[in-house]
Amino acid sequence: MDPKAFHTLSYGVYVVSSWDNGRPTGCTANCAAQITSSPATVMVSINKDNYTNKCIADCGHFSLSVLSENSDPSIIGTFGFRSGRDTDKFENVAWQVRDALPVLSDSCAYIVCRVIGTMDTPTHTVFLGEVTGAEKTSENTPMTYAYYHNVIKGKTAKNAPTYIAQETEAGKYICSVCGYEYSGNIPFEQLPDDWRCPVCGQPKSVFRKK
Repeated sequence: MDPKAFHTLSYGVYVVSSWDNGRPTGCTANCAAQITSSPATVMVSINKDNYTNKCIADCGHFSLSVLSENSDPSIIGTFGFRSGRDTDKFENVAWQVRDALPVLSDSCAYIVCRVIGTMDTPTHTVFLGEVTGAEKTSENTPMTYAYYHNVIKGKTAKNAPTYIAQETEAGKYICSVCGYEYSGNIPFEQLPDDWRCPVCGQPKSVFRKK
């Protein structure tokens, strides 16, 4: 089986959110799709190890914030490479409540859903949601997963349904949090001490040489 065949499928970049006993929580996701138009129904696939999975199951509702090419890329790292069990991911990002669910302000659209069914897999839960609210909030171009990889140079979290292990070129400096490989024109050692990972926002000190 050639896992690269899966790269030909289309994906977006989203933040899936829910409530954790009144506290907003969420995670980055790339596997979401509209299933039907009437009634409007969408699905999201969330790893069972993600705290957001439990929160959606307990709350019975979830929201999708659709990230755009203009969205701050550090959002992807904040929601994709940290756990909501012990981190307030919403602490340093602008968000608002729309149709009773938390959504990110730095997005081009949001969709709010009530869970009406689930499908169980060995590693993920597929949540089926009936849409209870949705709005396109800007004309910015929605971010695709290809844009995330090819332009932002981001990496796939191990909990993502599309994760494929890859070899890293020797001598590269790698972010130990999100896997971002630094490939700038300035030698890594000469970057200022306050430089941060463009994907997850972590400091230079978390980078490791491979």
